[in-house]
Amino acid sequence: MVSPPMPKPIARSKTRKGVAKRFKITASGKILRNHGGRRHLLVSKSAKRKRRLAKQTEVSPTVVNRIKECLLIG
Repeated sequence: MVSPPMPKPIARSKTRKGVAKRFKITASGKILRNHGGRRHLLVSKSAKRKRRLAKQTEVSPTVVNRIKECLLIG
């Protein structure tokens, strides 16, 4: 008597590495992102503007669920 074949394992989900590198999750669960616009043409931007662009900011609530999905966070 031949035993039935084993069922195929379900493929596990993988973290989207591009998203993992770009976003940081705080202890309270907020998602932080970096600002754009600090790579070139910096002479024309004020020091105040460049300082503000250097800091991280919270992600818009409209995309939080999509980012959490990519990072496999419930």
